[in-house]
Amino acid sequence: MRQLTFREAIQEAIAEEMERDSTVFMMGENIAASGGVYQGTKGLLEKFGEGRILDMPISESGFVGAGVGAALLGTRPVIDLMFNDFIPLVMDHLVNHAAKMRYMYGGQAIVPMVIRTFFGAGTRMGCSHSQSLEAYVIHCPGLKVVMPSTPADAKGLMKSAIRDNDPVVFFEHRLLYSVKGAIPEGEHIVPLGQADVKRKGSDVSVVATGRMVYKALEAAAELAQEGIEMEIIDPRSLLPFDCQTLMESVKKTGRLLIVHEACKTGGFGAEIAAMVAKEAFGYLDAPIERIAAPDIPVPVSPTLEDQYIPKKEDIVATAKKMVA
Repeated sequence: MRQLTFREAIQEAIAEEMERDSTVFMMGENIAASGGVYQGTKGLLEKFGEGRILDMPISESGFVGAGVGAALLGTRPVIDLMFNDFIPLVMDHLVNHAAKMRYMYGGQAIVPMVIRTFFGAGTRMGCSHSQSLEAYVIHCPGLKVVMPSTPADAKGLMKSAIRDNDPVVFFEHRLLYSVKGAIPEGEHIVPLGQADVKRKGSDVSVVATGRMVYKALEAAAELAQEGIEMEIIDPRSLLPFDCQTLMESVKKTGRLLIVHEACKTGGFGAEIAAMVAKEAFGYLDAPIERIAAPDIPVPVSPTLEDQYIPKKEDIVATAKKMVA
């Protein structure tokens, strides 16, 4: 095992896939000489050259559209979209073209592309650069959606996403880029649609995504001292979603708590709650609970932004209420 940061794990995954497959290339804003806003592509230009690490003009709709065309012609573009707040700018290409080509042409056309985008609050960047918009793309049939929380998952899922024949939107929480974790030696693949149980427990099942996985683990360690054992499930892939792992956990614990950083109304947590209410209702010993951001724009004020983001204390208090 080696220790790599979340950022380094993704860089390594992309480099390995570019070495393995000459049709893989990258395009985006400031990804070549500057190495990306958060240094997410550092070193790739020197290794693969300007023909495969392409700096794009500030026109997200333009270069995502070009990426769709490139994928249709037999390449595998990895597109750096920077902030996930820019997703609305590319929705036509993403939702009306990339997601639907395989269906519209009866499987004769595929769009094997990855859109990398970072998300999440906590960096004091205001309401137009701090959102969590995964629900926007989860709602669109034909897209796959990935949100890793650890370096190992980030590497394994990125390799799977690049090899996949469908368009994949790959969400990276910017405050995880410096998090270190163990990476297996050699080839490391994490299949899409396979959740990971980050912590075993018997009293409350917690589904957490992105940075919230760490807050849930902190809450679980605190509650364990009081005899409450939480089981922490990280879906890793939001689409396809591993329903079986979730159901097995809920049937064991009888309780479900969902934690995500996106706004509560219309968030993916509601879909998870609906799955469990239909498939495991008879096993529930308490109402399903959700912890999410409030339905307001992300504040730029440090004090207000800290209140906006779900906290460990929220998880602890809710879990105690459910067990009681």
